[in-house]
Amino acid sequence: MRLQPPQREPGKSLVWGIFPQAAPSLLKDLPIFLGAFSVFYAFLAVTRYWLSPVNSQTEIDLRRGALPAYAMFSVMRIAIAYVISLVFSIVYGYVAAYNAKAERVMIPLLDTLQSIPVLSFLPGVMLAMVALFPSRQFGIELGAILLIFSGQAWNMTFSFYASLKSIPREMHEVAEVYRWSPWQRLVQMELPFAAIGLVWNSMISVASAWFYLIACEMFVLGKRDFRLPGLGSYLQAAANASDARAIVWGLIAMIGVIVAMDQLVWRPIIAWAEKFKFEEVEGARHQRSPALDLLRSSRVLPLMGRIFIGPVRERLSLHFARKWAQRREDYRPSQPTRWVGYTIGAAVSLGIAYAVVKMSGLAALVTRSELRSIFVGGGATFLRVEFTLLIAALWTIPAGVAIGLNAKLSAAIQPIVQVVASVPATALFPIIVLLLTRIGGGLAVGSIVLMLLGTQWYILFNVIAGASALPTDLKEVCGVFQFGRWARWRELILPGIFPYLITGFVTASGGAWNASILAEYFHLNGQTFSTTGLGAVVSDAANTGNYPVLLIATMLMALIVLTINRLVWRRLYTLASTRFKLET
Repeated sequence: MRLQPPQREPGKSLVWGIFPQAAPSLLKDLPIFLGAFSVFYAFLAVTRYWLSPVNSQTEIDLRRGALPAYAMFSVMRIAIAYVISLVFSIVYGYVAAYNAKAERVMIPLLDTLQSIPVLSFLPGVMLAMVALFPSRQFGIELGAILLIFSGQAWNMTFSFYASLKSIPREMHEVAEVYRWSPWQRLVQMELPFAAIGLVWNSMISVASAWFYLIACEMFVLGKRDFRLPGLGSYLQAAANASDARAIVWGLIAMIGVIVAMDQLVWRPIIAWAEKFKFEEVEGARHQRSPALDLLRSSRVLPLMGRIFIGPVRERLSLHFARKWAQRREDYRPSQPTRWVGYTIGAAVSLGIAYAVVKMSGLAALVTRSELRSIFVGGGATFLRVEFTLLIAALWTIPAGVAIGLNAKLSAAIQPIVQVVASVPATALFPIIVLLLTRIGGGLAVGSIVLMLLGTQWYILFNVIAGASALPTDLKEVCGVFQFGRWARWRELILPGIFPYLITGFVTASGGAWNASILAEYFHLNGQTFSTTGLGAVVSDAANTGNYPVLLIATMLMALIVLTINRLVWRRLYTLASTRFKLET
């Protein structure tokens, strides 16, 4: 019997006739290959630049042709800072959630650190990184990435911590029955349960990174120039040169990058994270993403998963399971381990005692009138922060619930919210100050507006995450029993979003204290606008070099934040982890 050559249909290639599925598969995987190649090329280009010698002064090219390269540099800095923030959030949140002794220190410390303005320690970080890497651009880049990280990590950490505290009791019981190792708990239970909250808080973290990007990429200290090529430095250089056309093109490029990230990154991740909802029935509506559909239709990615990712995951699971079983049977706390802990504790105590002695000497130099202005400013900023949170809650809670419960509305509104949240509040503040100066109100009202612009998104994104995570079966029960609008809010929505809402309030409160440094003391056109507040005291003391006042004001801010955390946020977190758990 002779083999007949394959017959080719008109308009189809020979490859199509022999392998009828090959051509469609290659066409579907082509965009994936191009995207992977683009990311790899960008990584090589950025790495080569980082390893180059430090330039004496980086000139920012204001031509439109430079924008693609600048956008690539900025996105890479934000992406690397985000990866560091994600790892930090998982490790820090895990330890704080499962170690009661550490929790009493770590959560108030986290709340205090997020309240410290990033711009206040920008010079120190940059100088330290340049000293560590004096001959390479890597030092300046690492300093910028660490500062972006310090503006991203806090709300993600609080979100993961709150999710771990809210895991239902029966899920922990299942993990105990099957004797899961900590690795298995993390991969199979804790990360999936926290996925929705982490995704939405990741979005607001990346959005807030654009604010810090401008400060980090355009940093000049005295005669030392630490400018970096990027969209932030491009916009700042265009503003300094009063080049309106360059400003417009820079904003178009930034908005284009934000929209592209929303469509290619966040929209697919949100649609993918819906499978981790804690519910017993499948929802009627799902988030759709063309990019996710393209990835799911790929034939190369599942093959790579079976060849590379699957075996590695299995080996890790077996390794940690065996280690955990052996530790449960044989582990005994050793005496050297205890002594190491005692030694570290003693060293920390001595360091704190030394710092207290030194600070006491500086505090003694503060006069009575300065002390009075510090405490009056602390009270004014406290009231301003709480009023800002109240205003933000009045519109973000209903808006966030509406967006989170409606997939179509979420798909339409999400890119707009991403763009608006990514616009630095300080870019709009000069317009607000000038407007309020003309119509009345001045900085007393303008400071609240700036705080609101910088903090309301934390509450909105967390409310959206909480509403998106509401189980479909509970929503159907409300429909079956014909709950009214108020009954639905009282019995389902508010209890369901409560843990996410507390996370939003905690991070928004820290952001408001952080923003008070700029909101209460502002320079514009050679004039200084200020209002009564602790942020104004800190800014004025920093500008005049009054370090005793700066120390006492910073200590008072930390004390207020710690007190609020102890009396309010900690109790609300306890309430969220006990009364408002989704348990059967």
